Amino acid sequence: MHSRNPRLAIFFFALILIASGFAGAVYAQHAGSDSSTDSELRDNLKTFSQIYSLVEQNYAETVKPDKAIYDGAIPGMLHVLDPHSNFFDPKQYAQLREDQSGKYFGVGMQVGPRNNRVIVIAPFAGTPAYKAGIRPGDIIIAVDGKSTDNMTTADVADLLKGPRNTNVRITVTREGADKPIDFNVVRDEIPRHSVDAQFEIRPGIGYMHISSFQETTGEEVAQTLDGFGNLQGLILDLRQNPGGVLSEAVAVADKFLEKGQVIVSHHGRASAERIYRASNGNGGKEYPIVVLVNRGSASASEIVAGALQDHDRAIIAGETTFGKGLVQTVYPLSDNTGLALTTAHYYTPSGRLIQRNYTGLSLYDYYYNNRDDKTAPSTADREVKTTDSGRKVYGGGGINPDVQIPTPKLDKFQTLLYQKYAFFNFAKKFMENHKPDRNFNVNDDVMQDFRKFLEAEKIDYTEPDLTANADWLKSNIKSEIFTAQFGQEAGQRVLREADPEVARALELLPQAKALNDGARKTVAERAARNAVTNR
Repeated sequence: MHSRNPRLAIFFFALILIASGFAGAVYAQHAGSDSSTDSELRDNLKTFSQIYSLVEQNYAETVKPDKAIYDGAIPGMLHVLDPHSNFFDPKQYAQLREDQSGKYFGVGMQVGPRNNRVIVIAPFAGTPAYKAGIRPGDIIIAVDGKSTDNMTTADVADLLKGPRNTNVRITVTREGADKPIDFNVVRDEIPRHSVDAQFEIRPGIGYMHISSFQETTGEEVAQTLDGFGNLQGLILDLRQNPGGVLSEAVAVADKFLEKGQVIVSHHGRASAERIYRASNGNGGKEYPIVVLVNRGSASASEIVAGALQDHDRAIIAGETTFGKGLVQTVYPLSDNTGLALTTAHYYTPSGRLIQRNYTGLSLYDYYYNNRDDKTAPSTADREVKTTDSGRKVYGGGGINPDVQIPTPKLDKFQTLLYQKYAFFNFAKKFMENHKPDRNFNVNDDVMQDFRKFLEAEKIDYTEPDLTANADWLKSNIKSEIFTAQFGQEAGQRVLREADPEVARALELLPQAKALNDGARKTVAERAARNAVTNR
């Protein structure tokens, strides 16, 4: 076959190298069979080359090598191995590096789809967009003169990004303005904070949500804890945190454990076992901790939750986590592409493998259809380990919480309001005639305005709908108004303070203290007995 694309040639070269690596592995396991195995692999590569040549020459339409190889052959090969090994094309690889770094260059605002247009959800405080005067609710109709009609949110976000100190012209329409408004904005470095919500939820009780683990997470957590001062308790929220950089998960767990305690270990066929320990420790700060998790908590989140659970340092509350215990090493390749290859399994301090079974599952079933909504996963066939104090914990299927807290399900009325962007649109109209201060609360007058808004927008509701969801409605309305007036962090705080799972976590803090105190006593007594035995 004659390759018409240098990237295609690179692929075949890489494929040969990968095949050679597999041959070596087979040889190590089956001494004396290397010759036949090498021959079989060469035959398979030849077959692949012949198939691609036939497709390229005879397919009904012109075959794009990038699509066939980068979107087909390589991902297909990797997904046969496991669900998490992956190939990144140049755009995906750039996004991966951006996500890991915790910063990017742009204007600094969140955009999203509303009413079939891309609008400004909120500019981030202190960023170029914020300073320029762009407001929540502004509809972005053009970027540098290019119309955003039929563009996705990602398309518009890509246009807004660019090199530092470059100009971008953003054209918006604004309710109440007679004509479109142009903003000439100079791009700058925009931090992407992984600790996206932090505040004192009760006197002496801190709340912290970590959205992901990136290169700045350990430092962000340290700064947040220092800002809290003399804590008497902490709610560490890892819900919907998909993971990220392993070293940052270690750095976060280090803040809460005793110096020298094991945080996580990993090893694989080609990588020796590595054990990560708390290098600094918590400095004797033993305040109680409740960690909130759900099915969206994965990977690095499970490392932190598993370490704190195994050492009886925290109560883990919520739903059983995703169950991702495979370590991917990212290999940069030519042409700004990358390969995330599973190279090891990770284990919690007690020796639990968190990875759940993926044999025989499609990618869809693995990611989206993996559990019964009504029940927690069975522990019947899972490995049993013990925490420092002797409590049973289970491996092979995510982190089982110590206290189950099911995620509240939306009813039809709540779902309808979200689908219609009712809270966002109401807040935008409300802000035209009101300027709320920090003491603002949703009273009967505001609720009456909301009724009128629902009627004007032809959103069906009944009085029982409003009565049954009164607290939920008020917190969502207040959150959107606070976001518009004071920024995203203020809006998020409103929602977290009204969150029933957070309220339950607060109730569990005394239990977390008893667990930690009891575990330390048990470990000390065990050490004393061992010292007597060894004399």
